[in-house]
Amino acid sequence: MAVFMDLNVSFLPDRSDLRSVVETAAHLGFSTIALNYVFEPTAKKKQEIPTPTPINELIDQLPVVQGRSRPIRVLNRLTVVMSDASHFRPNAPEYRRFDLLAVQPTSEKLFHAACMVYDIDIICVPMTEKLPFFFKRAPINGAIDRGVVFEVSYSAAIRDSTMRRYTIANAVSLMESCKGKSVILSSAAQKALELRGPYDVTNLALLFGLSDGDAKEAVSSTCRAALLHAETRRTASGIIYTTRSQQEAPQGSVDGETPEAKRAKPT
Repeated sequence: MAVFMDLNVSFLPDRSDLRSVVETAAHLGFSTIALNYVFEPTAKKKQEIPTPTPINELIDQLPVVQGRSRPIRVLNRLTVVMSDASHFRPNAPEYRRFDLLAVQPTSEKLFHAACMVYDIDIICVPMTEKLPFFFKRAPINGAIDRGVVFEVSYSAAIRDSTMRRYTIANAVSLMESCKGKSVILSSAAQKALELRGPYDVTNLALLFGLSDGDAKEAVSSTCRAALLHAETRRTASGIIYTTRSQQEAPQGSVDGETPEAKRAKPT
């Protein structure tokens, strides 16, 4: 049985709204979600990278996933919106607070760097506006070879008809270059009503140009691969977690570390 994931659910400061989103995700059958903290630096003033709030401080008891006997797993993710190369800080200690690290480049040069250089897990494709650049196959293949995945989010298409056109056009453009491989589908939901069930999302993915098989992988196995990549990245950078709850640990791991992560440790 497939394990479904949504690795981009907007972090909401209102606890009631956040609880509603988490409960809806569990009811729809998502076993894992990632609360997304967005960091968008500007040149006008210095900004602090946000600090994730532990989920047990936000929700007393996590809801049980529909059709399963275990509670939903909630991770933390940071997305850096980049309009300049200086906005990404390699090896920044603040990045280590998060389970997943993503960037959203706003130019072709930054997109190329994200694909080929930056030590990240996810590259976000903007969905709310016309792409400011064209996708090229070489950097996309470079990202795929490094285990980095591309993210297409769908909630913007629900909010506005103009954004719906941008979402479909940008997603189709990406699929033509990556052939539907190494793509994850996420909601980027800001409220519970913007969440859709895994099978509805896979149907929507057909509009983006994904095959039926690639669409199912985009909400399951490719998400799992992104989590394994993140675990290996954090371990390889020398961070060792000595205390992690079972709720935070990826499935199939022991004491919060996957076998892949353990093999990546220096001996």
